[in-house]
Amino acid sequence: MRYTKMHGAGNSFILIEDPRGGQKGEDLGVLALRLCDPNSGPGADGLIVVTRAEGADMGMLFYNSDGSAGEMCGNGARCLARWGLEHGRVRDAQDIRILAPAGMVRARRITEELYELRLNDPSVIDLAREAEGERCSYVELGEPGIPHAVVEVDGSAFSDLDALRERGRALRFSPAFPRGANVSFVCPIGPGRVRAITYERGVEDFTLACGTGCGAIAVSLLLSGAVPGDRLAIEMPGGELSVSLRRADGRACELLLTGPTAVVEEGEIF
Repeated sequence: MRYTKMHGAGNSFILIEDPRGGQKGEDLGVLALRLCDPNSGPGADGLIVVTRAEGADMGMLFYNSDGSAGEMCGNGARCLARWGLEHGRVRDAQDIRILAPAGMVRARRITEELYELRLNDPSVIDLAREAEGERCSYVELGEPGIPHAVVEVDGSAFSDLDALRERGRALRFSPAFPRGANVSFVCPIGPGRVRAITYERGVEDFTLACGTGCGAIAVSLLLSGAVPGDRLAIEMPGGELSVSLRRADGRACELLLTGPTAVVEEGEIF
C-alpha cells in the first residue's frame, strides 16, 4: 500500500487511496489505528482515505488516530488539496473540490506550500454554553457538524499544559456536548492575533494545530466582539494559521482557513 505522510502546521496525516476498490474490505478504522501508531506504521494524528466522489475532484474519509471516524478535518483537507494537485486528481488549482461527510469544501493553491480552504459554514453557534463549570462557546462546522468548544484563558494557562490537558479532557467528554467536542483554549495576544491550543477528540490529546478548531475560534471571538474585525491570526504550537469570515444576519459564513502544508515522506507499507 502506497502512502504519503503530510502535515499542516504540524498536524500530521497519512494519505492513502481507498484500498477497498469500491468493495467491502479492510475496516478503515482498524487501518487507521495501525498506520497512525508510530510503532506499527508511519505514525500521524489521522488517516485520510482518498475516494472518488461525484461532483468533486476527490472524496475524503477521515479517521482519527484512535480509529474513530471524523466528519472533516481542515488541515487534512488542505493537505489533500496539495496531494490531489500533485497527483493529477485536480483540474483547477484555484478551485479544488473535496467532498467529506460534513459536506463539500473548496480549496485553492496560493503557493507551492500555502493553501486556502473554505471551511463548512457553521450549523450551530452558541456563544454562551456552560460545561464542567467553564463558560465557553460551542460551534459546529458543517452538517453533520464538527463539534468544537472554545474557552478563553489567561496567557499564564499555557505555562502548565498538564493542567490545561486535564481541563481539555474533562470538557471533551462533558454531557454538555452530546457527541463530545474538540476543545480549544485561546488567549488574545495582540490586535487580530491570538494564541491557541486544541485538545482533539479522537486523538485524545493536544495536537500541534487544528484547522477546524481555528475556524471555531474565529467564529467565537469575532462574533462575540472579543476580537474586532473579520480576520484572525492564530498561533498554534505547530505554526500560524489564519481565518477570515463574512458576517450575515448575525451569523458567520465563508470561513477561509489559510496555512502551510508539507510533505514529510512517501513510501510503501504492507
